[in-house]
Amino acid sequence: MHVLVTGAAGMIGRKFVERVARDGRIGKAPVERMTLTDVVPPTPPKAGFKTTARADDIAAQGIAEALVKDRPELILHLAAIVSGEAESDFEKGYRVNLDGTRRLLDAVRTTGDGYKPRFVFASSIAVFGAPFPETIPDEFHLTPLTSYGTQKAIGELLLADYTRRGFLDGVGLRFPTICVRPGAPNKAASGFFSNIIREPLAGKEVVLPVPETVRHTHASPRAAVNFLMHAASMDTTAIGPRRSLSMPGVCVTVGEQIAALERIAGAKAVKLIRREPDPVITRIVAGWPERFDPVRASKLGFKAESSFDDIVRAHVEDELGGKLA
Repeated sequence: MHVLVTGAAGMIGRKFVERVARDGRIGKAPVERMTLTDVVPPTPPKAGFKTTARADDIAAQGIAEALVKDRPELILHLAAIVSGEAESDFEKGYRVNLDGTRRLLDAVRTTGDGYKPRFVFASSIAVFGAPFPETIPDEFHLTPLTSYGTQKAIGELLLADYTRRGFLDGVGLRFPTICVRPGAPNKAASGFFSNIIREPLAGKEVVLPVPETVRHTHASPRAAVNFLMHAASMDTTAIGPRRSLSMPGVCVTVGEQIAALERIAGAKAVKLIRREPDPVITRIVAGWPERFDPVRASKLGFKAESSFDDIVRAHVEDELGGKLA
């Protein structure tokens, strides 16, 4: 199998690539080649198969065609501008998140000659907009209240239509907020959810910009990679025409996140959290759904953690070697 991963230098992309390099296969299919691309050159993993790393602008003329010319059987489209940056830079958000996605889909379509890859699209719960019921069912309509959410919603519609027309076999994953994200903070409006856990675990002070009553749904990076692996190898005949799925996760308040941090790392870690309300971040987060009932995804075999304590422990095990600061 030849695998193409866009956004391969991002956190989820890197972890997916590392997992495939370690396993050597996706499902029952051995991986023989991987093509990795991002705006900066991804770092190729040590693997038992050929890996090519490229620096590309996915929205630039001719790039998408070059990426699919060798007809990869699996395409993971993870490249995107994150939520906060898409909101602050309108043109860049639409260029990367919409135009880049459309160019890649069209490159697949125009290849022709029976080419029909599995195409996994990283969407987001930001496709939903208020007012919300207490729990978001699978049938809830898409009415995003951010530019990022709008771009992802359009991507979902394109994915479904290109699949319906037989150009590809699409699976869209609406990721909950991935937490705890390793590394430095990024421009995502949701970044504080990870920051308030990651930084105290490393003995660093951190700012909390929203009230502790804010409620949200999370899954770990480990679970996110499992979502991608399952989407890449599952039997898609049971999905039907609605090709995008809300992923499972753990629904907690910020206060419950902090309580989990205290149970695992003690009161000294919690004392490193400084409250500094940010009305812009608070307004953006208020437009996001809180809780889901992902019946379709669960029936199709997607799984996440069962508690936020498990999410914190996954970060300690995967990023800190099982040791606290």
